[in-house]
Amino acid sequence: MTLYNFLYYAILPILSLSIVLVFYRFLKGPGIVDRVIALDLLITIGIGIISVYSILTNQATFLDIAMILALIAFLGTVAFSYYLEKREKNG
Repeated sequence: MTLYNFLYYAILPILSLSIVLVFYRFLKGPGIVDRVIALDLLITIGIGIISVYSILTNQATFLDIAMILALIAFLGTVAFSYYLEKREKNG
């Protein structure tokens, strides 16, 4: 089994299944914290899919897109935690 076959037949189905499960958690999350964590995990799984696609197509430019997406996800998570901290101090 080559690396490309492993990526096609093992990694991509696992990432696809995890996207479905995390999206279900995003829709049914009881609180906003659960939804934000699920959204962060969706972006992380998307980064994994972009990375696999970059390996399969042998184009490194997709990794730049993945890094930018990771930075945006990180900043979003930091902004949300800052919001939660301010909300607890005021309320």
